[in-house]
Amino acid sequence: MIVRLRREYGHFITSGSQLLLVFAGVQIDSRTGWIACAGLIAAISLAAWISTYRRARAIDDTPTSKVASAAQGYVELNGSGRALEGPPVTSPCGHVACLWYRFLVEARQNDRWVTESSGESDVSFLLDDGTGECLVDPAGAEILTTRKDCWTEGNRRYTEWLLLAREALYVLGRFQTRSCEELELNRDEAVKHLLADWKRNPQELRKRFDLDGNGEVDLREWELARAEARREVEQMQREARQRSDLHLMRMPEDGRLYLISALSPERLARRYRWWSLAHLVIFFGALAGVARAVNLAA
Repeated sequence: MIVRLRREYGHFITSGSQLLLVFAGVQIDSRTGWIACAGLIAAISLAAWISTYRRARAIDDTPTSKVASAAQGYVELNGSGRALEGPPVTSPCGHVACLWYRFLVEARQNDRWVTESSGESDVSFLLDDGTGECLVDPAGAEILTTRKDCWTEGNRRYTEWLLLAREALYVLGRFQTRSCEELELNRDEAVKHLLADWKRNPQELRKRFDLDGNGEVDLREWELARAEARREVEQMQREARQRSDLHLMRMPEDGRLYLISALSPERLARRYRWWSLAHLVIFFGALAGVARAVNLAA
């Protein structure tokens, strides 16, 4: 969910915090205040350096695997994204067919934008690298996209981040291969998730199931939607059972980085190295400021 902090925004958040601390130090205008603010800046920069450095090392140190021959465990895959069979995932604001979306709706209030609603899809999709297909579960992933759409209608601003079908994808996470016999398929849970995804696009939901055309999906029509969702889930389960093996990519249980990106690993690692260097420079600069303030006080 978008309410969960996304790690790719971490360097922006830490940079903003550091600027606020500099502003606070100026406003306090005392040696003790400067020491406290500079010390907090150093602590934030150190934590940010550790985070970005670990990301760069995880990307650099994990060799690229192929789906057909990947070892079980922590691996990275490169391929193109493809949607599962069935109704397409559609972004709720722009109504764009995609693999994954995140959206943000803001309303203007007193010359500022206030969040009205937000969310993201949780439907799995496939990664195909030419040797095989892997089912990618986006739950808990840090997701980086190159497609961002933003537009304003009236007093509302809409923003969407998308992963598109056939887009080149890089995934770093826990790889598992499971036989279809041992795979536990929770039909009720799958139906629940599918219905929740449909409800995020009320216009498409009414188009499909508002049979009397009154602009609402009543209880009888909702039962029809539930029955249709159950049929689609059963169809997906039948298709899954026809596969000899099912390859899965999901969030590691040990807390290691789970990354889904439309950016190449080389570009990602370079970005994280630059941010790591920037936070390290700020850290030593803040320490120097604390030392200078302490020496002046002495």
